[in-house]
Amino acid sequence: MKIAPFLTFVGNQCGKAEEAIRLYTSIFPNSEIKSITKYQEGEAGDTPDLIKYGVFTLNNIEYKVSESNYQHAWSFTPAVSLFVDCTTENEIDILFKELSSNGGKIMIPLDNYESENYGFGKKFGWCEDRFGISWQLNLLE
Repeated sequence: MKIAPFLTFVGNQCGKAEEAIRLYTSIFPNSEIKSITKYQEGEAGDTPDLIKYGVFTLNNIEYKVSESNYQHAWSFTPAVSLFVDCTTENEIDILFKELSSNGGKIMIPLDNYESENYGFGKKFGWCEDRFGISWQLNLLE
């Protein structure tokens, strides 16, 4: 059995999946785009510039992705986030900056645990990137 996160870009995020996975694979080590299959003319979805099915890895963990231009009643939510354990302060600082910039949103500022300790590690922050994906970044002790 194999389990992988599956990200479906809908609504305002539809059409941004390829940009998102190119960003993610550029900032995380041991990452690559394995495949991108786009819709064909006349196929359900009928938008050849959208991703029908894609596979990419972030630090050797596989993710799957698609886009849908149908009017869905859902999108990404912070209730489900990607949790990243970082091993250096430089790593967490760079990732947090890259993910929260250019239209992203900071939900919990990246900070040392001087005033707040969430129990995960010695530095923690939570952000949403410009594509609507929620990230929790944690510096291991």
